[in-house]
Amino acid sequence: MIIRSPIIVVVGHVDHGKSTLLDKIRETAVQKNEAGGITQCIGATEIPAKKIKEICGKLLEQMNCNITIPGLLAIDTPGHEAFTNLRKRGGSIADLAILVIDINSGVQPQTKESIEILKQFKVPFIIAANKIDLLPGWKKQKTLSFAESFKHQDNDVKDRIQNKVYNLMGELGKYNINCDLFNKIDNFTQSVAIVPCSGITGEGVSELLAMVSGLAQKFLTSNLEVTKGNAKGSILEVKETKGLGTTVDVIIYDGVLRRNQYLVTMGEDEPIITKIRALLKPCELQEIRDKKCEFEHTDEVVAACGIRISAPDLENAIAGMSVESADNLNDAEKIAERMKKEFHAVLIEGEDEGIVLKTDSLGSLEALAGFLRRNNIKISSAGIGNVNKKDVIKASHMKGKNLYYGIILGFNVGVNEDAERIAAEDKIKIVKDNIIYHLLDSYNEWKDKVMEDLKRQELMTIALPGKIKIMGDFVFRKSKPAVIGVNVLQGSIKPGVQLMKESGEIIGVIKQLQDKNITLQAAKAGDKIACSIDGATYEKDFVDNEVLYTNIPEKDFLKMKKGLKSFMTKSEVELMQEIVQIQRRNNHLWGLGG
Repeated sequence: MIIRSPIIVVVGHVDHGKSTLLDKIRETAVQKNEAGGITQCIGATEIPAKKIKEICGKLLEQMNCNITIPGLLAIDTPGHEAFTNLRKRGGSIADLAILVIDINSGVQPQTKESIEILKQFKVPFIIAANKIDLLPGWKKQKTLSFAESFKHQDNDVKDRIQNKVYNLMGELGKYNINCDLFNKIDNFTQSVAIVPCSGITGEGVSELLAMVSGLAQKFLTSNLEVTKGNAKGSILEVKETKGLGTTVDVIIYDGVLRRNQYLVTMGEDEPIITKIRALLKPCELQEIRDKKCEFEHTDEVVAACGIRISAPDLENAIAGMSVESADNLNDAEKIAERMKKEFHAVLIEGEDEGIVLKTDSLGSLEALAGFLRRNNIKISSAGIGNVNKKDVIKASHMKGKNLYYGIILGFNVGVNEDAERIAAEDKIKIVKDNIIYHLLDSYNEWKDKVMEDLKRQELMTIALPGKIKIMGDFVFRKSKPAVIGVNVLQGSIKPGVQLMKESGEIIGVIKQLQDKNITLQAAKAGDKIACSIDGATYEKDFVDNEVLYTNIPEKDFLKMKKGLKSFMTKSEVELMQEIVQIQRRNNHLWGLGG
């Protein structure tokens, strides 16, 4: 059985030290010994087993681990954006992940995202508790081993690290992650290892590499078997290469890829079948600084590796798409047909109702769609690329069904000009971000605002609690209708609402409100205005200084009680209770229905 190097990704929150840690691992592997050192691939770095053994020393023996894997293939670009592009049907081509967490600041929004995505794609991981060098009192040691360095720290520093690890365990426990310090775990199938480390000093790199290699060796060997057939891989990046046009950087995880084979992948709408013109890999490390020798050609590559492929018709290739090679056109066409079906299955059979989702890659789409659905957000349409006119029309149609779906969420994408214009006209909200949790927060904030607006509109359709005092010095007409000055003491009043006395007796209906000859739609507490009352006569039905209340129909009160109370002021709620007491003098069951 031929096994390949496990593919390793580094994920975590921004500024938690992903790149620094990755750089330190590479730098350490190079510095140990130039001969037989790391191999620089396209988009990845291969660290051979020999180098891992040198760096880890006796740690592997202590773990009772005999390394037989060829090495580790570490993806160069950290973060879950790159990780989501390492997709294949039903999961990820990544075999293991290192989740980097700043030991000083703990779990942050993108840490949560990374955990969600790793769980969704079923990728096992270990935790690098980074930046131990920033702990107060930490004394840097000339070693790559955390355990060795830990021995030389003061007791208060040791206690501080233990407490930080316990805090981290508690935080991660909230996400159902059972974890502990790497040297305290007996069963690695049940607990996630935490390795304290520093991407600056390199302390902990030995344990980190030992844990990754050991876990891959013990638990993943069956997944690392390489077939001798045609290659399978995933597009990490689509880019322009000088002199070659559009090329794709691909991580090959199975099989053998050869020059002049057919290459099959999915474009934005249709499969792409093309013929490989060139396979490019970086020059040897000692020559990589020479710009004249940036790449060298090769005739074939074997999994696992990163390679740049030059071929015609790659302009519509998409990051995160699968690639496969074929020896003849007939086989290539069969692969293309299968890929097309798989692609449209991932693009989501739109639900009858839901939001519109656009992302920059298929991997991002899978990750974000899964995340949104776990948060009970329906998706009616999902696609790759910038937000376009068609997306806005779809969202507008959805808005007609449900106001909460009049929104487009865009992850790492732009908005076309015509789409922006139509969205403004149709009042369709477009939210863009490159952090999944921010998109969710923005959606929830927008949804809350829509709900609040709807409730406020509903409040405008019912009789609200209002309390007024008659100003006898401003009697403009005594009857038919009575026009009189009133002081709004509490709540609000508007035309069409009945007025009643403190006894519950209804005296008439507000016909019109005016202030300085300007007709008002409503008046609120503190306003002193002219009020015409139909059906009432001044000094017969009401008198100077008398306090009157709005008569709230029982059905309106029940609406307020059920869903609108939270949108009323404290004063309005108190006044409503006062009106309820008046109504119940005549009907003790008033307002108890529904």
